[in-house]
Amino acid sequence: MNQNFDIIIVGGGAAGFFTAINIVERNPKLKVAILERGAEVLNKVRISGGGRCNVTHAIFEPNELVKFYPRGEKELRGPFHQFCSGDTIEWFENHGVELKIEGDGRMFPVSNSSQTIIDCFLTATQKLGIAVLTGQSVQSIFKRDTLWKVETQNENYLAEKLILATGSNPKIWEMLQTFGHVVVSPVPSLFTFNIKDSRIKELPGVAAQVTVKVKDTKLTSTGPLLITHWGMSGPAILKLSAWGARILHDKNYQFTIFINWLNDADKEDVEKKLKDLKQEHAKKSVSKKSPFELTNRLWESLVLASGIEVETKWADLSKIQLQNLANQLTNGTFQVNGKSTFKEEFVTAGGIDLKEINFKTMESKLHQNLYFAGEIVNIDAITGGFNFQNAWTSGFIVAKAV
Repeated sequence: MNQNFDIIIVGGGAAGFFTAINIVERNPKLKVAILERGAEVLNKVRISGGGRCNVTHAIFEPNELVKFYPRGEKELRGPFHQFCSGDTIEWFENHGVELKIEGDGRMFPVSNSSQTIIDCFLTATQKLGIAVLTGQSVQSIFKRDTLWKVETQNENYLAEKLILATGSNPKIWEMLQTFGHVVVSPVPSLFTFNIKDSRIKELPGVAAQVTVKVKDTKLTSTGPLLITHWGMSGPAILKLSAWGARILHDKNYQFTIFINWLNDADKEDVEKKLKDLKQEHAKKSVSKKSPFELTNRLWESLVLASGIEVETKWADLSKIQLQNLANQLTNGTFQVNGKSTFKEEFVTAGGIDLKEINFKTMESKLHQNLYFAGEIVNIDAITGGFNFQNAWTSGFIVAKAV
């Protein structure tokens, strides 16, 4: 027996639900079903943002917003002019969910709970009569005359239009390759760096505002860095991992980084400041108190790494020791040996080649009535609500198109 619908959406995540709701709100006559392979829908929404759901980011200019997408920057410009973060806020407000902006620009529901977003979606799908069918793992997709046929392990579905919102599901990517689509192979995008180094061994939890560069590449990033038990994390590192997803994968996650612990201070300037301190604080011990915006513990660790013993006074520093210290502060070299997944919000770089998608409609350029929403395409962003914004925007555009 075939179950007939006007539109079938595969994938019960953020993009799938947002697309379905927007379609039926525009055209209540359409019969729409969401097929989800798991027993539960919206799992990633539930755990995102530490269970608070980082819905979007408070950047309201499309041309600014696109800068946070290592893959998709050029392609998203048009879509963001149609549906941007401001539209997201308005959409959720119209659906009874108020959002708030945090100091770093991230936006969350006022309730501080991702359940609010899930309830909003579930209520809307029920009210609009959208069929949400769980435990439906897609086994095959093919085109029969003008209809799409989707077979799951226990049902067959027919629909005029098919929307894939399956995120980074390799099985669906494989099926699309049989349809002639090119899939850019997925590699991890947001990850932290594993570093074993005596300078940071005793400092988990210490943070600093830094500039990080990857040796022999153009990769560079500025922002807060957090020292962890296994190495380094924080926005500066995560940004680097996103922009360098392919390059660092090709290096097998073995590479060298340079850290300027004083953000972007110049080595010569720092050396000059250290010479001044040598005059001013002649009788004080070097390692006791940090003269820069660094925690005392980190300062002490870098002082020791420069070959300066704990009780050494400023007056007794040799020229070489001063140079070593300036170097540790502005150009510390660290070996990265492997990566760790950042939280449970695993993001991949990879997916359907962007050249094969019409970004005015999110329709496949190869097959009529086949659409894509969310992370199934080769678009990904740094952390901060940007991946969700891509889900909302692409879902909105698909809904408008169909």
